[in-house]
Amino acid sequence: MPESVDAVEMQAALLRLRRTSGLPVAFGGMLSDSRHARIAELNGAQTTALRGLVISAGSGLGGKSIALSRPCAVTDYRSSRHISHEYDLAVAAEGLRSVVAVPVVVRRTVRGVLYGALRAPVTLGDRTFDAAMAAARDVEQALVVRDEVQQLLAVTREQVTDPRAAPEAWEDVREAHRELRALVPKVVDPALRDDLLAVCGLLASAAGTRAPKPRGVHLAPREVDVLACVAAGATNAVAAERLGLRPETVKGYLRSAMRKLGAHTRLEAVVAARRAGLLP
Repeated sequence: MPESVDAVEMQAALLRLRRTSGLPVAFGGMLSDSRHARIAELNGAQTTALRGLVISAGSGLGGKSIALSRPCAVTDYRSSRHISHEYDLAVAAEGLRSVVAVPVVVRRTVRGVLYGALRAPVTLGDRTFDAAMAAARDVEQALVVRDEVQQLLAVTREQVTDPRAAPEAWEDVREAHRELRALVPKVVDPALRDDLLAVCGLLASAAGTRAPKPRGVHLAPREVDVLACVAAGATNAVAAERLGLRPETVKGYLRSAMRKLGAHTRLEAVVAARRAGLLP
């Protein structure tokens, strides 16, 4: 089974945290509800003592970070008077002393927690805090993209399948298609990416049934992305910004798509792509 965006992004964030901070150990997990996080990912750990640990809001260092929705740190975990000590056995088994915990916050809601740690009682400086917060932001941004994709998927499916949808709503469908296509490269979860592409195909084929389809037209995914932006009236520069590409790269994709579609202008390319069922 493919790994979820939570696991993939958490692993990448923990690796970044270790590399940028110099901390030898990093671990973290996502919240299963509003008050509990499960430590699922470890990086640099020498034991499995921390894996599967359920952290309650307000308990221990991570629980304090979750409850306060801000970074928290201790110089010596086992002797700190500023945290409760429900998890001392697991922390001691891994030999951790100096620890920082940072919440993953999306739209003012804590969704996870990241830790970085040393096996010596050392005061953590600004560099460590900055690295930990940057790693948490990586996860936050991935979750924002996933939430946006899932919301768009739900709305788009409703627009396409609702037989009562008014004809003028088709422009909304086209805009949703463009937004979905632009989000595809940002999605880490393979299953979610496949789902997203399937809905994009549904949108395009729904439009394509209204006109005869020319045969033998096959565009690369990025060529379709560029045409979707062009269809929405975007210039090459705007399309490049939306897709995270260079303007010259956008021009290259557009020229290639026009050649494949037998089009001489941008408008002709969009019309041909719609007839081919490649755009809604």
